[in-house]
Amino acid sequence: MHLFTVIALCTTLLSAPQGPGFSAPSEGPGASSGTAPQAAPVAPSECFDHNATITYEESRIETPALPGGTRVPYELVAAGGFTPYVEKLSTDLCRAPSLAAARRLLQRQGARLWQTAVDRAQGKIPLGTIDRYDDRPLYWSRLMGTRDIRQWAPRFPITGADRAGLLKAYEYAARGVSSTGFTQPGRRVLISGFDPYQLNNEIRRSNPSGASALQLDGLVFGQGREQVEVQAVVLPVTWSGFDAGIVEDAFGPHLTATARQRADLIMTISQGNRGVMNVEQWAGAWRGGSPDNNNEGEAELIPPAPGWPQPEPTPEFIETSLPYQAMIDAATGPWPTALNPRICEWAAGTRPTGPVQCHNNGPSAGGQAQSGGGGNYLSNESMYRSNRLRLQLGATDIPGGHLHISALVYPADPLVIIDDTFAADRAATIEQTIALVRAAGTAGQR
Repeated sequence: MHLFTVIALCTTLLSAPQGPGFSAPSEGPGASSGTAPQAAPVAPSECFDHNATITYEESRIETPALPGGTRVPYELVAAGGFTPYVEKLSTDLCRAPSLAAARRLLQRQGARLWQTAVDRAQGKIPLGTIDRYDDRPLYWSRLMGTRDIRQWAPRFPITGADRAGLLKAYEYAARGVSSTGFTQPGRRVLISGFDPYQLNNEIRRSNPSGASALQLDGLVFGQGREQVEVQAVVLPVTWSGFDAGIVEDAFGPHLTATARQRADLIMTISQGNRGVMNVEQWAGAWRGGSPDNNNEGEAELIPPAPGWPQPEPTPEFIETSLPYQAMIDAATGPWPTALNPRICEWAAGTRPTGPVQCHNNGPSAGGQAQSGGGGNYLSNESMYRSNRLRLQLGATDIPGGHLHISALVYPADPLVIIDDTFAADRAATIEQTIALVRAAGTAGQR
């Protein structure tokens, strides 16, 4: 079945109104991409400085098409039905009369983009021509938005701090961070997924953890007092985003003792090894510094987050408190679920030049973290940061930890953006992730 072959249908849909992680990260329903390139959403030149600096990640938007293929970022935005959202953001930015108006606009547009992606993922609205499990249209649409904010040249003065504030307002809204409020009685579960990554090697990358977050956001399991509500966010694959505190900003408001929105369980989720769903027993305090989506990285201790309390000294390892046995016993499929106890550490006082010992025996006395079970990339750090804060805030009654889900395998033909085999594999992995979150959220209920 070829969903990209009927260009007229795609054009009609788009014109209608529209309502990771290891030390060296690895990644392993559809259609072929043999169509002509979609028209690129182009920001009006009169209010944008296209020579202004953008991030390395944003520069991938213009990745050239392979011979005989299409520009993948633009095709995915169009095939997901998001081209009108990208174009409207550019047009409305040009019309913004003030900084305050621009902030309101970006918060509104970011929230609209996120909610539309969630509604599309959950089948609440028909949008685009590719399957609803695809997270890539949201990723590339949001990235086009941040690029335009960086290059926006308004009629009024704007400082670097002003622009940084606008970017944060838009990103937090478009990642779901601004909309994690629970609305139902019962148990509350807050989860996170990730953007696609390793795009230098494979521009077609999806991330099933981010796609799972879209499926889970606002989902309610069960009924009455026994029901479980899930809220979800999608985290960036950037060290700078983590340094700025996005993990703590997402989870922190739901961990304080006095919070009306206090969670009952938190779980970070990322893509891991192929063919297994691993509950990581340990997160380590060391970041390995493998290149992120901006091709940046430096090996160092995970730094503190601005504005949030931090333990002193920082713990070398943090152990999961997720109900992993209930997750294993749920017997979900297609992939086996296991607890991964592996860690790597330096002997006391030998970091970072001493020999590294890897084993399944838990932290040694005085041992210094080199990696948790999931490595020392951003997935490990998402578990470490969220649970470091959880422990520092005294929320020891709230289970927390990390789930690594099976990696995806891409079509062998580099001109095929998605095919039925890839789509079915991704959908099965996401549905199992949903089932595992449900098993964790309902563990211990009568």
